[in-house]
Amino acid sequence: MNGNKNPSIFLADDDEDDCVLFRDALKELGQGVELIISYDGEELMKKLRERVPPEPQVIFLDLNMPRKNGLECLQEIKQTQKLRNIPVVILSTSSLEDSIVESYANGASHYITKPGTYSMLKKTIQKVLAIDWSTRAHVPFDKFLLQP
Repeated sequence: MNGNKNPSIFLADDDEDDCVLFRDALKELGQGVELIISYDGEELMKKLRERVPPEPQVIFLDLNMPRKNGLECLQEIKQTQKLRNIPVVILSTSSLEDSIVESYANGASHYITKPGTYSMLKKTIQKVLAIDWSTRAHVPFDKFLLQP
């Protein structure tokens, strides 16, 4: 991959509790992945500009954040040459069809409504990290999760 360095994933979410749960779930999965957390969209974009390359494995992006929301980040990521090929998974409490449609229209790789339990969060992270993004079709992720 990129030498001895572990691959990274980014998480942008303004809810500190959600970030702690995500970090703990990722650690329990033992994926050997560096987690880079941002608590708002401005911070995410700054970290991406500073740290890419190498590209992270995936960006988990909340939609409702201060300073720059997830949709604004998604648009900027997809319009930036060195960032546009990074898979972006929307991880939001919103299950509004408009949010989902707009996210896919702006280049999201998947849209996931935040899981209601810790075990489902772990399963979700595990499934996302197992995806071969070069072959994965862009389908609503909740349907993907329901598959055996």
